[in-house]
Amino acid sequence: MTEERLPLQDLRVLELGTLLAGPFTGRMLGDFGAEIIKVEPPGKSDPMRDWGKAKDGVGLWWPIQSRNKKSITLNLREEEGQNILKELVKDCDVIIENFRPGTMEKWNLSYETLSEINPKIIMVRTSGFGQSGPYKNRAGFGSVGEAMGGLRNVTGFTDRPPSRIGVSIGDTLAALFATIGCLVALHERERSGRGQVVDTALYESVFSIMESIIPDYLLAGYIRERMGNILPGVAPSNIYFTQDKTYIVIGANADGVFRRLCEAMEQPELADDPRFSTHHARGENMKLLDSMIEEWTKTMSAKEALAILEEKGVPSGLIYTAKDIIEDPQYQEREMIIKVEHPQLGEFPMPGVVPKLSRTPGKVKHVGPDVMGKHNVEVYQELLGFDDEKLKELQEKRII
Repeated sequence: MTEERLPLQDLRVLELGTLLAGPFTGRMLGDFGAEIIKVEPPGKSDPMRDWGKAKDGVGLWWPIQSRNKKSITLNLREEEGQNILKELVKDCDVIIENFRPGTMEKWNLSYETLSEINPKIIMVRTSGFGQSGPYKNRAGFGSVGEAMGGLRNVTGFTDRPPSRIGVSIGDTLAALFATIGCLVALHERERSGRGQVVDTALYESVFSIMESIIPDYLLAGYIRERMGNILPGVAPSNIYFTQDKTYIVIGANADGVFRRLCEAMEQPELADDPRFSTHHARGENMKLLDSMIEEWTKTMSAKEALAILEEKGVPSGLIYTAKDIIEDPQYQEREMIIKVEHPQLGEFPMPGVVPKLSRTPGKVKHVGPDVMGKHNVEVYQELLGFDDEKLKELQEKRII
C-alpha cells in the first residue's frame, strides 16, 4: 500500500538557525512533510542538543525540536562552505535562518545573492528586532522580545516584579508567525514564480498578540498592568480553590455562560442581580463575585465541582501538570502524546502534530538526528554528486 503523501512533501528546506525560533519553524514545516536539512557548523553543534533535562546523557528537548529533520555539517564561515551552500540552494525552496541581521550578508549569502542562483528561493529570517530599524543590529533573545513586546509587563502579580511565562513563548510565537509567513510566500510564489524574504522580529511577534493595549492607552489613558490570574474588567475568569486543596479554572464571563454558572451554584438569582447582570457590572464587582464563586467551590472536591460545571456547560478545568496531561483521555484520543523510536532511549514520548488535518495529517517519522552530520553522505552525494573522496577531502579541511 502506497504511503499517503504529506502536504508539504514537495518542499526542501535548509535550516541554518540554532536554538529555538528558527528551528521551531523547521519543526512545524517538517511535521507536514517538508524535507528539512539542518545545517550545523562542524565541531560546534546546535546548543539545543544539550538543553533541558537529560536521560542517560541524552538531552530530552532536542529529539522533539529536531524531529523529522536531516543533519549535515557545513562551515559557512569559509568561502568553500559558502559555495557548497549556494549549490544546495539551487535545489531548495526555503532557507530558514535566525542569526543577527547582517550575518548572512557577511558570509556572502544575502537574499539578493541567493535569489540570483534560485529566483524561487524564500528566505525566512527571524531576529530580535527585524532586518530594518535602529535596533536591527542588537542581539535579541525571546526573553527580550517578551519584555519589549509588552508581555512581561502584564505577566505576574501586582505586588511582584514582571514575570516570565514558564516556556519560551517569545521564540515560539516568532516561529509561528515565521511559519505563516513562509506558507504565505509559498502560496504567492505559485502565481509569481518568485521567492521573497519573510522578515519576522521577536518583539513584533509578541506585540501582535497584545490585544488592545495600544488603544487602551492612546484612547482611554489606561496602561494595562500585571493582574495575576485575572483580566481587567473580565469576570468571572479566575482560578478557584476546592475542598481537596486543588485549584480549578472557571471562565464564565459571557452573559449566557454566567447564567449557567449561577444555576450550577444553585444561585440563579445572581444572574439578574444588578451587580453581576452585565459584563461591565461583573467587571466592576470582580472581587466580590470571585469570592462568592470560591465559597461554592470550597464546599466540594475539584472533581465534583467540574462534573457540575460540565453538566451545565460552563468552561472549566484542572490546572494540568505533565502527569495530568499523560493520563487525560482527550489527549490520548487525539494522539497528542505520541511515541517515536529513539536510538538510545527506545520509545520516546513527545507532543503530537498540531493542527489536525482531516485528509492529509502531519506525521512524526523520526526523532531529531542524534549525531551531527548524520546525513552528510545522503545529502552531499544525492543532491550535489560528491563522491567519497570529495567528502573525505572536505572533512579533512573542516568544511563539513
